[in-house]
Amino acid sequence: MTSALIGFAAVLVLAFMRMPLGVALGLVGVIGFTYESSFRAAMSSASRLVIDSSQSYGLSVVPLFILMGLMVERGGMAKELYRAAFVFLGHRRGGLAMSTICACGMFSAICGSSLATAATMSKVSMPEMRRYKYSDGLASASIAAGGTLGILIPPSVILVIYGLITNASVGKLFIAGILPGLVGVMFYLGAVMYVVRRNPAAGPAGDKCSWRERLSALGDVWTTLGLFVFVIGGIYVGAFTPTEAAGMGAAGAILIAFFRRVLSWKVLVEVTRETALTTAKLFMVVFGAMIFSNFVNRAGLPDALINIVNSFDVSPLGVVFIILIIYLILGCVFESLSMILLTVPIFAPLVEGLGMDIIWFGILVVVATEISLITPPIGLNVFVLKGVLKDVSVKTIFKGVTPFWIADIVRLILLALVPSIALFLPSLMK
Repeated sequence: MTSALIGFAAVLVLAFMRMPLGVALGLVGVIGFTYESSFRAAMSSASRLVIDSSQSYGLSVVPLFILMGLMVERGGMAKELYRAAFVFLGHRRGGLAMSTICACGMFSAICGSSLATAATMSKVSMPEMRRYKYSDGLASASIAAGGTLGILIPPSVILVIYGLITNASVGKLFIAGILPGLVGVMFYLGAVMYVVRRNPAAGPAGDKCSWRERLSALGDVWTTLGLFVFVIGGIYVGAFTPTEAAGMGAAGAILIAFFRRVLSWKVLVEVTRETALTTAKLFMVVFGAMIFSNFVNRAGLPDALINIVNSFDVSPLGVVFIILIIYLILGCVFESLSMILLTVPIFAPLVEGLGMDIIWFGILVVVATEISLITPPIGLNVFVLKGVLKDVSVKTIFKGVTPFWIADIVRLILLALVPSIALFLPSLMK
C-alpha cells in the first residue's frame, strides 16, 4: 500500500511539473510494478496491456463518437437546436438563458464533448442574449454550465473511458447518464429562475413566437434529434452494441452534413485528421492509466483501503460521500479527464468491494467532474468561454456561474441518496 501511495504522489508531482499525464501515469506504473515484482515483469505486463487494448474491438467506439461529434459541430446544427429551444422559452424572463441550457443539452446528446459544446454554443447564443441586453454574468454562466452536460448526456467520451478503466458496460453507462442529465437541465433552469427573480434586469423576456414558428423550428431539428434517438435507442433496446452504434452515428452525422451541403473533401479531411489526433492523445492517457492501475492493484491498495474502511466502521454510502468530497476538492486544481484517470483506478475497486454499483458510481464521478469544469481556479469551460468572449472577464463568468455549481452539488447529493435515478433505465435494458 505504501508504494502505491508514493506512486500516486509521484504522479501528482510530475503532473504539476507539466509532464503529459499519460506519460506520468505510465512511467510511475512501470517503475512501481518493477519495485513490486521485476523490470521484466513490468515491461511484459505494460506491453501486453497496450497491445491487447489497442486491438480491442470495444475501443473503436472512441474515435467513432469523436468523429460523430466533430461532424455535428461542423454541420451547423447548434443554431437550429438553439432556435428550437428559443421559440418555446424565449418569451419568459431568463428565457434566452434557459434556451441556451436546453440547446446545450440537445447538442451534448450528439456531440459528447463539454468543451466543444461550450465553445460552439457561445458563438450561437451569446449574440442573441446581448441583443436582448442580458447581463454578461448570466449569459456566459448559462453557456459554461450548459456545456458541462456534454460529458454526461450520451454519447460521452468520458463515460467510455470510465468503462474501459473499470470494465463496466459502456452501453449501461450511456443509458444511466440520460436521467441524471435531464435532472441537470432542470436544476440549471432552476438556477436561471433564481437569478432573474433576484435581478429581473439580468434576463429580460424575449419575443413570443407563434405556434407556426415553433413547428417550423422543430421541423429543422428532427434529423439531429432522430440521430440521437437512433443511436442511443438502438443501444437501449439491444439492437446493436455501443461500438456498432458509434459507427452508425458517425455515418449518420456524415450523411446529415452531406444533405445539408456543408460536407466537402476539405471538411472531411480536417475532421478525420482532428479525430485521429484527439484519439491518439486520449489513447495515450488511457493506456498510461491502465498501466498505473495494474501497479496499484499489484501493490494491494484497493484491498488495504477496504480494510481501513472496515476498521473505522464507516457505511458504504459514507465512504462514497467522502470520495465525492475528495473529487470536489481535486476539481479545484485538476481538469476532468486527469481527475478521472488519476482516481478511478483507486476508488472504483474500493466502491465495488463495498458492494456498491459501479455504474451508479460512474455517474457520480462524472457529475462531480462536471462541477470541476465551472469551479475556480481551473474551470476549463470558463477559460474556453474567455477565449471566445474576449470582452468578458474571468471574474464575471465565475461569479455568474456560482448558482449553477451550487445546483450541481445539490444534484450530486440527490443522485448519491437516490441511486435509482441513474439505475432505473439500465435495469430495463435488453
